[in-house]
Amino acid sequence: MLDFARPETLPGRRVEAWKYSDLRAAVRTPLPPSPPAQPALGPDLFAEVPARPITYVNGRLQCGGEPGGPADVHRLRIVSDATGTAHRVAAEFAVRAGERAVLLETYEGRGAYAADAELRITLDPGAVLERIVVADEPEAAVSVSRASVQLAPGAAFRQTVVASGARLQRLETTVSHPGGGAEARLDGLYLLKGARHADLTSIVAHEGLDGVTAQLTKGVVRDRARGVFQGKIVVAEGADRTDARMGHHALLLSDGAEVDAKPELEIYADDVSCAHGNTVGALDEQALFYALARGIPAEAARAMLIEAFLGEVVDRIQHEAAREAVRAWVAERLR
Repeated sequence: MLDFARPETLPGRRVEAWKYSDLRAAVRTPLPPSPPAQPALGPDLFAEVPARPITYVNGRLQCGGEPGGPADVHRLRIVSDATGTAHRVAAEFAVRAGERAVLLETYEGRGAYAADAELRITLDPGAVLERIVVADEPEAAVSVSRASVQLAPGAAFRQTVVASGARLQRLETTVSHPGGGAEARLDGLYLLKGARHADLTSIVAHEGLDGVTAQLTKGVVRDRARGVFQGKIVVAEGADRTDARMGHHALLLSDGAEVDAKPELEIYADDVSCAHGNTVGALDEQALFYALARGIPAEAARAMLIEAFLGEVVDRIQHEAAREAVRAWVAERLR
């Protein structure tokens, strides 16, 4: 739990896990609790997806799981409307044995607030959850979201995190992986401009036999923005036959842009298949020349190449309506 009223207790650059996202530097003075608010909610990214709504505003539950939507699709909106104050959300989400569910989760708001969201997600044996997160917050905000995921044998957790950054925005996922045929997919996408900062951090702890993890994160950074990727997979002793793959790839579109990437594998078992890859570079000049030579305007050609680059992550979203909503969100920002 982060205490924005005591900024001296916040993690800073001397804390290894936070050295690229200095929260103490972003919040230097004590912040009082955010007042209740009734903001006019903006357009809902997932408005076309039937779902049961759960909405928090400034850390207060406004509506929660009302009947009307399908029982297996849940729409979680975490809304902030404040300046110079801080608030916190704590929520739990569970999928019972053998059931399937979709969690559509967004972070949105206005003002220069500080927010801390903590989610606990539990999947029983054989349960399946697809979690799709879109963090689209104001440039002056400081926002931290931390999800703790507990898998049971045979469960499947599929996640896609999409971030547009803020003054400091961190989306962290920790997965306790028991093996036993359980599967985890942790994907991410960040699209940053201006002076925005986004940090996608994940830790997956494989603790038993026959576990699978697949991870793909891609980012595009321009102007003076900063993207951070920290992915860590730990394979404990005895967690044999673990299959874990991690990839992070980013494009830098201007000289002032920055990407800090830290992929890690810690392996204490022998019979495993694990790998990670990381690339950071510029847009492919040959592909751009090929498009320009066929009469495509320069800006349209760049947007087309970037959309194709990010599309690999978007295409892995399994829920069709949510996938198309995210695809439209990406296309709109590229325009």
